[in-house]
Amino acid sequence: QVQLVESGGGLSQPGGSLRLSCVASGFTLEKTAMAWFRQAAGKEREAVSYISIKDGTTYYADFVKGRFTISRDSAADMINLQMKDLKPEDTAVYYCAASTAAIAWMYPFDVHSYKAWGQGTQVTVSS
Repeated sequence: QVQLVESGGGLSQPGGSLRLSCVASGFTLEKTAMAWFRQAAGKEREAVSYISIKDGTTYYADFVKGRFTISRDSAADMINLQMKDLKPEDTAVYYCAASTAAIAWMYPFDVHSYKAWGQGTQVTVSS
């Protein structure tokens, strides 16, 4: 059974840092496209970052470039999202997503490209 479990969310002050992790089970990450999305209250889910486990390609949404870093933990079936210089507008539920379908490489920032989703972890940035 494919399962994604996020952790690491919480409360941060503006300018602070948090590190999210997503552990995969039921499948191996090789040849998988994975991504982080977020959904703020009352808003649509939006892509934050993407990583191709196969070749290491990464993409970032413009609003997190230079602040967030996506990576894979090679010792485990896990990806991380290091977030720094957090802003109040980063407040959202963050979701991990995975896909082995070619569409995810074609449309990495499209929610419909992913079939496997985690339950989400809340990130709140507030003073």
